[in-house]
Amino acid sequence: MADHNLKEIDAMFSIRKFIRDLRKYKKAMLLSILIFAAGLVLGAANADTLTRLVMPNLEQLSRISRDLAQSDHPEWNFFLFIFFNNVTKSLGVMLLGAILGILPAFFLLMNGLALGFVVAAAGGRGENLVDLIVRGLLPHGIIEIPAILIAAGFGMQFGYLAVKSLGEAGSRDASERTVDWRGFLVSAGRGAIWIVVMLLVAAVIESTLTFYLVG
Repeated sequence: MADHNLKEIDAMFSIRKFIRDLRKYKKAMLLSILIFAAGLVLGAANADTLTRLVMPNLEQLSRISRDLAQSDHPEWNFFLFIFFNNVTKSLGVMLLGAILGILPAFFLLMNGLALGFVVAAAGGRGENLVDLIVRGLLPHGIIEIPAILIAAGFGMQFGYLAVKSLGEAGSRDASERTVDWRGFLVSAGRGAIWIVVMLLVAAVIESTLTFYLVG
């Protein structure tokens, strides 16, 4: 019994099985990438129009950043804020995806819009975009963005399976029900573990290397 439990725990931390899960739900993951990319393009192409929509959130983040930068231990406080903020939102998106998968799609679109807006606005002010991307976004974003995309992908898959399960609810024969809830929940749990790990690494990089490069 103990050996069986150890094997189950080991499986939850298996990166090989995590990658297998991403392949299993590749349609949801691809959709996640496409929605985020669409948000990026829309944000960059409509920066002037989106100012009222995006600026309040960016100004709030700017105020928080200033307060953290002026604290006694800025790197540590930045790390805590970034990590817990990203983990809360990512895991929330995974869970709330059960509501038809709408929230993860909206979350991706808004994040894409915000990032596209920031880059386009910086370019409009004459800032060096290569410098912004390489120093301000790439070091942590290369890990943080995929983690967010994966979380939203699992969220949208959750929504899809919830809708499919409702459609099969009237089936008299259990064999006619095709939704494998146990398999998905195990995969989502494993995904949540690796998403947290990825966001932990990204937060460390953003609160140290990115903080140093941008500051």
